[in-house]
Amino acid sequence: MGVPDRLDVTLRLVRGGGRVSLGELAERLGVSEMTVRRDLDQLQEQGLVQRVRGGAVALDVPAESAGFDVRAGWLAAAKSRVAKAAAALVEPGSTVLLDAGTTTAELAGQLAGKAPLTVAVLSLQAAARLADQPGVRLLVIGGESRAGERSLIGPLALAALEQLRFDTFVMSIGAVHHDLGWSEFDLDDAAVKRAALHRAGRTIVVADSTKLGVQAFARVGALGAVDTLVTDLPGADASPAAAETLEALRAAGVQIVNAEGVPTT
Repeated sequence: MGVPDRLDVTLRLVRGGGRVSLGELAERLGVSEMTVRRDLDQLQEQGLVQRVRGGAVALDVPAESAGFDVRAGWLAAAKSRVAKAAAALVEPGSTVLLDAGTTTAELAGQLAGKAPLTVAVLSLQAAARLADQPGVRLLVIGGESRAGERSLIGPLALAALEQLRFDTFVMSIGAVHHDLGWSEFDLDDAAVKRAALHRAGRTIVVADSTKLGVQAFARVGALGAVDTLVTDLPGADASPAAAETLEALRAAGVQIVNAEGVPTT
């Protein structure tokens, strides 16, 4: 896993835990403590975490400092391939609920080619990319916009989801682990995802391979709660947890589609 791959997950783990030890980060990421130290040094130089003896603590910085705009540039090529493969799974004429996240925002830009579609969005970035696209009926789920992320959360979002039903929910995720299942780093985001899972005929998860084998703070659902995972498959240097998670997903009946759009076994 390269440095850009790990920075997103490392930052989320520190922010989710408030204070995280080097050993815990190394175990969750499947890398050495020396590698974790180097990554934390980079995040500290950006003013996103504070190094302390034996680990790191989260800093009280504006959410936008580590939000959507920063993370959108990380793993851009992988996210673009994942989004393209996921778009190929969307049926013209269907109703789609599109989650918040950098990969789903990339996917939003490709859905116009699948028109006619009805697309409900849980993020302002996706709404901006789908607005005024020919053949796309755009619904913006109400709610509070979370600073930095611009994801739509809270009671209004949950109430709106209760009134709707979708053919497909395209879900982004912060982490997936063979023991914990699907999980997120923010309680409000996790609550919206849990509600959305119950409002769709099928769920497609889009996630780059850095999310495999990682445990986040708030559980979203069991591995078998989704139908398909579209991801860039990890390389030979992947952590044992990532490989074990992929095997557990297959055992749970989840179809794995690689970023080239090909189902794997």
